[in-house]
Amino acid sequence: QVQLVESGGGLVQAGGSLSLSCAASGRTFTSYALGWFRQAPGKEREFVAVISWSSGNAYYADSVKGRFTISRDYAKNTVYLQMNSLKADDTAVYYCTAGTSFSDYRSAYEYPYWGQGTQVTVSS
Repeated sequence: QVQLVESGGGLVQAGGSLSLSCAASGRTFTSYALGWFRQAPGKEREFVAVISWSSGNAYYADSVKGRFTISRDYAKNTVYLQMNSLKADDTAVYYCTAGTSFSDYRSAYEYPYWGQGTQVTVSS
């Protein structure tokens, strides 16, 4: 059973930085992509970033490109999301997710495994 455990959320001022971590366990993730989605109150869950575990290729939502960086650590089985130049609009619960095959990696329906989420609040 795949388990994903997020950590690192919190409160930060606009313009500041936060780093999220997602510890993955339960299987070998060689054929997986791991990513991050977020959901603000009253809004749908939206794609943030995804990284191929094997190749390291990464893809980002336009809204975070140039500000957020996704990375992975093989030895620790952990995926990171470094968030810089944070804006109030980045306030949301951030979810770690994992999946193996995609027709659209930006769709939350493509991912069968989810963490419990971690709150990120950016004050303006």
